[in-house]
Amino acid sequence: DMEFAAGHISAAAFGAAGERCMALPVVVAVGGVGPALAQKVKEHAEKIKVGPGMGEGIEMGPVIDAKSKDFIVSLIDDAEQRGSDIVLDGRSLVIPGHENGHFLGPTIIDNVPLDAPAYKEEVFGPVLTIVHADTYEEAIKIVNSSEFGNGAAIFTNDGGMARRFSLEAEAGMIGINVPIPTPVAYYSFGGWKQSLLGDTHIHGPEGVKFYTRGKAVTSRWPSEQSYSATMSFQRED
Repeated sequence: DMEFAAGHISAAAFGAAGERCMALPVVVAVGGVGPALAQKVKEHAEKIKVGPGMGEGIEMGPVIDAKSKDFIVSLIDDAEQRGSDIVLDGRSLVIPGHENGHFLGPTIIDNVPLDAPAYKEEVFGPVLTIVHADTYEEAIKIVNSSEFGNGAAIFTNDGGMARRFSLEAEAGMIGINVPIPTPVAYYSFGGWKQSLLGDTHIHGPEGVKFYTRGKAVTSRWPSEQSYSATMSFQRED
């Protein structure tokens, strides 16, 4: 469902201006759907209202500082120089009255080569890169060859393919038609590979294990008939 996927991809890529650990930075478009998907995502992204965070109706604020903005713009510039298609360009966005703000509009870059920094680096900005794969097998190789493995998601109507992806994708959190697959707190939250610091995740059983010290209590209570036990409470008949 292209429309369903595009709406969720836009929200996941540009929410919080892309400055969150689970922002969606890369889409692997399979079987030639890249250009059509890019246009669908563009339709949603163009509706996002960018401006100062306290403004009425604002949906996306600036990036954190000038250094971050310059870095993000340099990645977009590089991808363009490599022949990528800038489907939606947020580099020239100016907010009236806030000309000195560190604002970038949602940006979509299609057909990005795998050696481009825009694909390889953690952007942490409102930039979505789209890379192309002819087959699922090629796509899963692209996913698994990344040095990062925080989360990975698939959009599909095929339950068998979804099951295969959940088993084969090398990431700590997997989404099936869910672009930001962060689980509820009683499951572990965290990635694999360079997306994990240390050897345990937050939340869930691993978080409890890390932050607590276990205590084992072994007790035995002989019957009241054979032993006069002192009880701190009395049962009512």
